[in-house]
Amino acid sequence: MHPYLRYAAEKQSEIAGLIREMVECESPSDSPRDVNRFVDLMIERTRDIASARTIASDGFGKHLRLEFDLPGRKKKGQILGVGHSDTVWPLGTLKGMPFREADGRLWGPGVLDMKSGMAFFLYAARALRELDVEVNRKIVMFVVSEEEVGSRTSRPLTEAEAQQSDCVLVLEPGTGLDGKLKTARKGVGNYTVWIEGKASHAGVDYENGANAIVEAARQVERIAEFTDLTRGITVNPGIIAGGTRTNVVPAEARIDVDIRAVRMKDAAALDKKFRALRPVDKRCKLRVDGGLNRPPMERSKAILGLFGKAKRIGSELGVKVNETLSGGGSDGNFTAALGVPTLDGVGGVGEGAHAVNESILVDRIADRTALLAGLLAEL
Repeated sequence: MHPYLRYAAEKQSEIAGLIREMVECESPSDSPRDVNRFVDLMIERTRDIASARTIASDGFGKHLRLEFDLPGRKKKGQILGVGHSDTVWPLGTLKGMPFREADGRLWGPGVLDMKSGMAFFLYAARALRELDVEVNRKIVMFVVSEEEVGSRTSRPLTEAEAQQSDCVLVLEPGTGLDGKLKTARKGVGNYTVWIEGKASHAGVDYENGANAIVEAARQVERIAEFTDLTRGITVNPGIIAGGTRTNVVPAEARIDVDIRAVRMKDAAALDKKFRALRPVDKRCKLRVDGGLNRPPMERSKAILGLFGKAKRIGSELGVKVNETLSGGGSDGNFTAALGVPTLDGVGGVGEGAHAVNESILVDRIADRTALLAGLLAEL
């Protein structure tokens, strides 16, 4: 058995125990106190192998930077592991959805997205230290506190850390029950189209009104046609709202839209289409706000180079490693857009992120930890 795999297999119960501690330390994005409690837990559990620095954020919990003390005298450059401490689950979720081990899985809120991935990274670093494996680069883990709600305060910090790094490993879960690594992610954006009409009495003065809801309905059809599945572009009008009473011709309406695009040039073309929208009813006015908030993680030669190394290490571990494109975004979108080689989805293998069946496969704990150890040692 490969030394990294043997180490991880021997430590599997410890790794599962750490994952349990993490899951049972609830940390929703909107509760800074509880996110900070989770950060304190991570600092305590790495006190013997890493130096920690926390960074305050406006309205959210602390961000955490861990730099690991690993063998190797001449370290040039840096490998960055990217994680997030926050989850989508509100406080008290554990009461109805407790952590448990059953049916070959660990279950609980945040276990897949993404507390298991961070536990794997910590034990990958421990493996290198305890096996006295010299590393060529500094190993840093940056854990942000508000990824699930857009990374507004952490994005510049993540980008600054990435610009000092030779490559980035994103500890988000893999795709599917075979845990495919993510070599591309769609860019994500949101637009709001505001419609201003003219109010009037729906019975007495109907013809003098300009119906903002009717105009919104016409615009929704136009916007939906921006979707181009052959190019991986999806445009989803997800919320439409407007009006005050049924007997009033509505003066206001809005459309909230989610957009996804594989390539930056397609996102730019979409933006032009949104800005070019014009009212069908000339008595109405349109205003478009928003844009791209996570650039695409485009499948580059540098990313494929990272994936190739992961695939080879996986083969040495006896594990088949595959790749995929994800429609969802992560902080890896930011680092890849800077041109920093980024490999995403190296965390837990399971299913049910953001759902009641959130879980990871127990029998993939060891090989995933070993894969990370191999990447940290060889990159």
